[in-house]
Amino acid sequence: MLFSSIPFLYYFLPAVIVLYIAAPKGIKNSVLLLSSLFFYAWGEPRYVFLMLLTVGLGYILGLLIDAFRGKFLSKVFLVLSVAISLSFLGYFKYADFFISNFNAATGLSVPLLRLTLPIGISFYTFQILSYTVDVYRGDASAQKNPINLATYIALFPQLIAGPIVRYTDIEAQLTKRRHSFEKTAYGIRRFIIGLSKKILFANTLGELGEFFLASGDKAILFYWLFILSYMLQIYFDFSGYSDMAIGLGKLFGFDFMENFNYPFISSSITEFWRRWHISLGSWFRDYVYIPLGGNRVGRTRLFFNIFTVWFLTGFWHGAQWNFIVWGLYFGVLLTLEKFFLRGFLAKHKIFSHIYLLFLTAVSFAIFSGNNLSQSLSQLYGMFGFGDIPFVSAEFFYCLRNYGIILMIAAISATPLLRNIISRFENNKQFSTIINILEIPALLILLIVSTAYLADGSFNPFLYFRF
Repeated sequence: MLFSSIPFLYYFLPAVIVLYIAAPKGIKNSVLLLSSLFFYAWGEPRYVFLMLLTVGLGYILGLLIDAFRGKFLSKVFLVLSVAISLSFLGYFKYADFFISNFNAATGLSVPLLRLTLPIGISFYTFQILSYTVDVYRGDASAQKNPINLATYIALFPQLIAGPIVRYTDIEAQLTKRRHSFEKTAYGIRRFIIGLSKKILFANTLGELGEFFLASGDKAILFYWLFILSYMLQIYFDFSGYSDMAIGLGKLFGFDFMENFNYPFISSSITEFWRRWHISLGSWFRDYVYIPLGGNRVGRTRLFFNIFTVWFLTGFWHGAQWNFIVWGLYFGVLLTLEKFFLRGFLAKHKIFSHIYLLFLTAVSFAIFSGNNLSQSLSQLYGMFGFGDIPFVSAEFFYCLRNYGIILMIAAISATPLLRNIISRFENNKQFSTIINILEIPALLILLIVSTAYLADGSFNPFLYFRF
């Protein structure tokens, strides 16, 4: 079940809100847990049992890690927890990748498993890992109530597309949550904005992408138009889902971390990754990079740490070589910035923004393919390799039909509109007008988004690979 769907918006979510409000305080988590399991089972009925199994194992191992804290057995149970969690992830997500590469290397024909990837497995696996690691470190106490732990892991607002929520961030909120009119109003506002970003921007730009991929009249500028629209589509799709998750969290009293902060205004790749998918970057920093030694090591070991993190970041995104290349590509760029380019980029702001947008466009070309061959084909087209014309009739067709939405989306991907509204809000007279207009504006966005969904418009789910 997608957030951007009629069943979720007008059946599931209202029913859950009513049940949650009506439930006594002591069983509100039970209501959220049962609702989350139903939400997951709607799309993955077989794999809801896998989730319950991983939650149960995480609960038991967390208790054992805590019970033997400071002793050798605590580390044994931590290693067991990590091994089990990564084994499930590896089996379902990466088994066919390893079999395919084994077959290619040996000439054998070991049959592929062709498993359906459980939706959200990468997200909830990382949440279980962070929980058991934090218990081992002493940053959190083991959760004695299995309902509370299961609610944290399975909570439907952040289950399928993040942000990756740390147990330590919401440990207290699992038992003591603050509800208020202001928090609820903010949650509704944030959800509708996220829904609008997904439906009106991401889905519309996705139509352009589908047209490009089906086109037999490709050209250099058409490739660039596709990649620029794809960059914005991914941003509005993913940040829209994060907005919806944060908004839904507020409705039920949870405060989730921000996941995006206008990444395309960055002036370096380093800054870009501080603003893009913040929860993933901070997870790898705290649970991989720093335990490896971080930057408090010699240069050779530092290179190893950086490239290990970015290899894993790429591989986390998908079981294809283009994702590994994508991750290592960022590893190279971040290393160059760390040792050579930081000062130069800081002094040349205009160049640094152009540099950032160009290199991220290349990264999205690598990311966009279903395999490395498709990614290379995108790059060849962007840089004119082969017998490819500079422009084509279909490029101009797409530019006419999608140029305005591309321009609006590009502006909306910056804080320009937010800054303008903030300035007006500082003026008492304009602030009153904005407050009056906000509710009808949000209602219009909801109605328009609903109309698109009712019309059966293009509504892809981009995170099935995760």
